Amino acid sequence: MIFFHIGGGAGDLDPAANFRDGFSEFVKSHKSKNKNIFIIEANPSNINKLKKSWKKYRSVRIFNIAISSNNKKKLKFFYSEKDAPHYQLFSSDINHIKRHFPESKIKTKFIKAITINKFLDENFNNKLIDYFSIDIEGSDFDVIMALNFQKFKIKNISLEYLHLTKIQKVKILKKLLDYGYTYFGFGIDHNKIDWLFKKKTNWWNIIVSKLLPIIHRKHYKRLNKLLIENSVI
Repeated sequence: MIFFHIGGGAGDLDPAANFRDGFSEFVKSHKSKNKNIFIIEANPSNINKLKKSWKKYRSVRIFNIAISSNNKKKLKFFYSEKDAPHYQLFSSDINHIKRHFPESKIKTKFIKAITINKFLDENFNNKLIDYFSIDIEGSDFDVIMALNFQKFKIKNISLEYLHLTKIQKVKILKKLLDYGYTYFGFGIDHNKIDWLFKKKTNWWNIIVSKLLPIIHRKHYKRLNKLLIENSVI
């Protein structure tokens, strides 16, 4: 099975996250014996801990790059000096950092970048991706909207909804539904801040999922109880 994650952070070795990471916990506990793991992390401060987190897994590949929604070879990232030492909030959107650290000095770093479609072309060779997880501090929208669903085969997708605007939620939902994906509740984040979509037609789940952009996230748990199916792979 192929597991692909954008936004690896420091894996399950980040004290700022109480040494918890949804993707790490999900993949490490998954019953599949044949695991091929691909992880992208833009923040170079996290790479050593991320590698240590996955050192027992020979089939893991870790990439210190950023995903760009255009063809820029480098992206400018922003972070706060108050978020040291691992800079959990490391984003190409300066406003995202300012919202969390309004009184802090903002630092910058340029990171080598690649588009999502080029990365998939170079690394997956038209293979089925069993689980694709995105958690990149508000840029999840750009990845989904740029992704070529006609070309690449992805069975399950989870993305963080926490920083999405209502308009972004509507656009993401429309694109995923147009390509045959249906909402199946929360994904693998232990904080329950991601949506899970499966490449599976379920008409009742489609009806329920259309409520996502118009209700407050505090009601998502109640909404998920209406789903006929609500499970991760």
